[in-house]
Amino acid sequence: MISVFGSANMDLVAYVDVAPALGETVTGRAFRTVPGGKGANQAVAAARAGAAVAFLGAVGDDAFGTEMRRTLTEAGVDATHLRTVPGPSGIAQIVVDGDGGNSIIVVPGANGTVTAPSEAEIEVISRSDMLLLQLELPIEAVTAAARAARAAGTTVVLTPAPVQPLPAELLEAVDILVANEHEASAITGLADHEAALEKLRGEVGWVIITLGARGALTASGDGPAVRVEAPTVAVVDTTAAGDTFVGALAAARVERQPVERAVRFATAAAGLSVQRAGASTSMPTRAEIDGSLAADEGGL
Repeated sequence: MISVFGSANMDLVAYVDVAPALGETVTGRAFRTVPGGKGANQAVAAARAGAAVAFLGAVGDDAFGTEMRRTLTEAGVDATHLRTVPGPSGIAQIVVDGDGGNSIIVVPGANGTVTAPSEAEIEVISRSDMLLLQLELPIEAVTAAARAARAAGTTVVLTPAPVQPLPAELLEAVDILVANEHEASAITGLADHEAALEKLRGEVGWVIITLGARGALTASGDGPAVRVEAPTVAVVDTTAAGDTFVGALAAARVERQPVERAVRFATAAAGLSVQRAGASTSMPTRAEIDGSLAADEGGL
């Protein structure tokens, strides 16, 4: 089983041809509200990729909270331990431009109340094969969850986003770090992603740096760095690509797929997600991922 200790946000998504500059007003093409949040997104992605998943986090006692809980449950995610707290749920205000790129403002809402994992949540984490973490919850809560997982022998996967300084006690508890190239550069201070990979590998056993349309770079243990190419696709919306990658990667590793195969599986899932609008609404099913991989491998 995979447990996800993370954020749940309602995404308020505006689609425009060109994102506005500071002080500028533009006319949008469409607007959608889509359940998201990095934690909830990764939970949905892992469940759709075929894994058993439990989500741990918090929503508000508002309509957004009700809808996000329903979305998780309908995706096959166990939301038994999802907290409901007084006040608003978290939201993310997202602008998606004509090339599928995005800019995002997150307002934590209920997520900000999760300052530590509860005893019940620690029990779920301890029973899991893998724990997925991000940084949209307070850092002290993320660190406590990682340490509880490490003590129980649960594999810890960290997505360092939104990027911020990482406490040493958090990094010490991480088994797999999945960062995009901008996050990797910010954490290490190195612009070259291959140099950043090597520096991070000195602190975490398995590091993956995602490179968007250029695929992913991965290195584990003492082995060489490996580049996994991304499929060439027509991009509609990249909002959930990273979370789709992490959720699919976790599903593959829980099945004990080999490292490079798991990264290929995750890359295929992310490639499918960017061809659709929204976050949770864009994530592919296991059958779609398998079909994409089969088509890609058949062309090799």
